[in-house]
Amino acid sequence: LWKRLRNYRLDQMHQRSRWHSRLGGQVDFPKCLEAQMSGLVWDIPANPLLPKAIKYSAIRKQISSMLTEFKKHNSQFQHVTSYAEYQQARKLGKIACWISIQGGQALDHNLHDLERIPEVHRITLVHLTRSKIGASNLNPLDRNLGISSFGAQFIEKMVEQKIIVDLSHINRKGFFEALKIIPRETSPVVTHTGIHSMRPSFRNLDDEQIKAIAERNGTIGIIYEKNFLGDSKATQNMEQIVKHIEYVIQLSGEDHVSLGSDYDGLIALPDDFEDIRSQPRLVEFMLRRGWSEKRIRKILALNFLRVIETIRPD
Repeated sequence: LWKRLRNYRLDQMHQRSRWHSRLGGQVDFPKCLEAQMSGLVWDIPANPLLPKAIKYSAIRKQISSMLTEFKKHNSQFQHVTSYAEYQQARKLGKIACWISIQGGQALDHNLHDLERIPEVHRITLVHLTRSKIGASNLNPLDRNLGISSFGAQFIEKMVEQKIIVDLSHINRKGFFEALKIIPRETSPVVTHTGIHSMRPSFRNLDDEQIKAIAERNGTIGIIYEKNFLGDSKATQNMEQIVKHIEYVIQLSGEDHVSLGSDYDGLIALPDDFEDIRSQPRLVEFMLRRGWSEKRIRKILALNFLRVIETIRPD
């Protein structure tokens, strides 16, 4: 998204913008190194306005662009697609870089296109608009729309290609219909969301949805968008992220929750959260709550890596 909106170079340090970093500045390569990240997922958002005939070529161009960036800085960053490749990158002391697609509508012209994106490990099934696959939770008028017959085929093809199914953004009806299509042994994820019981919002998961992901051995990533964390300045701080994480733990255990930032996804970070370099401070809040090192490591990486290892081991 940063590349479409402005001339934004990942290899340069960017300062926080006057728009609270909504249009960039939350992540770049120098910040990732300063934050001592071990791995990041780089999302390519779908453009819903593209003609069907050029959707695949457009997504290939974006994938190639990201791969070029990683290759330019391959002494510190390495593209990975599997658990084994992640481990290899870490042994070399590099930051592991996953590529994912935000919105299945980027590839809903031809199911065979899912076979032609080996660089992608995960697809967010639906993004901000209704598509051939299903409906977003953004528009309440679409709440009764479920997964289409094409959408069911799309999910089945994703599973066949070992592409992780991400149920962020999808409406509630589509959420549960998708779970019926995904085989029981395949873990789904919700990579960036808040918790509805903590902050009522169209974007946040309710308790039934949380339990459904946990029962399938998936994981839920907590978003950093302050408006999905709380309804006032007092409840829109960095510590609130940890409180949302804690809610999932109390409801479904510590094996099913992760970090789900959504950096540079047109989100507003809490006022006390500068950019990705602030992320290590989240651990301070976890330690203050008396959490064990084992629990913290699960939240920071191991829960998501468990899903990766199950679906894409090699």
